[in-house]
Amino acid sequence: MNRADVTKADVDKAKAAMRAIFPETPLQMNEHLSRRYGAEIWLKREDLSPVRSYKIRGAFNFLRKAIAAGAGGTTFVCASAGNHAQGFAFVCRHFEVPGVVFMPVTTPQQKIDKTRMFGGEFITIRLIGDIFDQCYAAARAHVEEIGGVMVPPFDDADIIEGQATVAAEIVEQLPDGTTADLVIMPVGGGGLSSGMTGYLDRIVAPENFVFTEPEGAPSLKKSLEAGEPVTLAKVDNFVDGAAVARIGDLNFKALKRFSPDQVLLLPENAICVTITDMLNVEGVVLEPAGALSITALEALGREKLAGKTVVCVVSGGNFDFERLPDVKERAMRYSGLKKYFILRLPQRPGALRDFLNLLGPEDDIARFEYLKKSARNFGSILIGIETTRPENFAALVERFDAANMGYQDITENDILASLII
Repeated sequence: MNRADVTKADVDKAKAAMRAIFPETPLQMNEHLSRRYGAEIWLKREDLSPVRSYKIRGAFNFLRKAIAAGAGGTTFVCASAGNHAQGFAFVCRHFEVPGVVFMPVTTPQQKIDKTRMFGGEFITIRLIGDIFDQCYAAARAHVEEIGGVMVPPFDDADIIEGQATVAAEIVEQLPDGTTADLVIMPVGGGGLSSGMTGYLDRIVAPENFVFTEPEGAPSLKKSLEAGEPVTLAKVDNFVDGAAVARIGDLNFKALKRFSPDQVLLLPENAICVTITDMLNVEGVVLEPAGALSITALEALGREKLAGKTVVCVVSGGNFDFERLPDVKERAMRYSGLKKYFILRLPQRPGALRDFLNLLGPEDDIARFEYLKKSARNFGSILIGIETTRPENFAALVERFDAANMGYQDITENDILASLII
């Protein structure tokens, strides 16, 4: 199929069929965010689906229609190391059809175990290749070999139609007489955003859609600027659920009518602030891609949001807690609450005490490491400092300068930070 459009009747039919596998995910007005921005902020909680992401929707719709067309005895195949694999596995078990999931060898064991748990006896997992492209090629070759059916993650009309059920539920769940002034969605390959914008076409004005991508994977924005799908030469995989090098062809066809100015590129470290804030304040666990739409609220600002009804699609909550220390580190650095310095201290008694006396009452040493003896009379020290308010660092630097302290702030130096921090 090569169409990109969705129809209300088909999406509503898919939504009704979907109730056999899971209930609608809640649309919740969030008091914490609503007070912060002076608006009604509604969160569409796709992190509360059975597989903690919206990906189950597209996979269900694809298999539902394929089986109805006579593919029930066929083996279904997908390539994914994340949410698509888990949704696919869950749906294969529901329909009791065999499925093969290809994953890179580098896939974390947690994701492998969850996929196996969701699919049970109906799923076979094959670990192939070090990167996704190698894994995907192996999956395609397997489909050709066995005459199976490939289930794509986003670039397919039935997948798009399934993801559009998110929008259909939102329309039903908003209070009577209420329409969204802004709908904010994360974008990876474009399956969710192309489906939702198609369904909401006559309900939400085109200019009231906001698309969010991580700065390190701007596939939609670059494609809209170029007027055609663009393959990114490099992708930052930190926001793994949205780190796609090329938006789907069908998905771009559906989204090309929008302006590149409607796509917000969000720093990966800002996304980490949202993850920690939602965990600490609301007790909500979000994966990086799932935090994109909420992070966009800060980028838009209270002035643009005040008085409006805003729907944010929270796309997933499959967060590996082994990543939490890195997320906290990134969040503190982005918020200006943590910095790293290389100090050049004279090698004499009392030099370290002199430095410690420069610290303020809210400054805390989080890292201290002697690097090397850079000269006979001086030594270099890597020091990480945490504080409670960003303005404390301005005062600390002033004290450094007044004391003629030799220092270099390396917090935003990506090369040094990656090697040392």
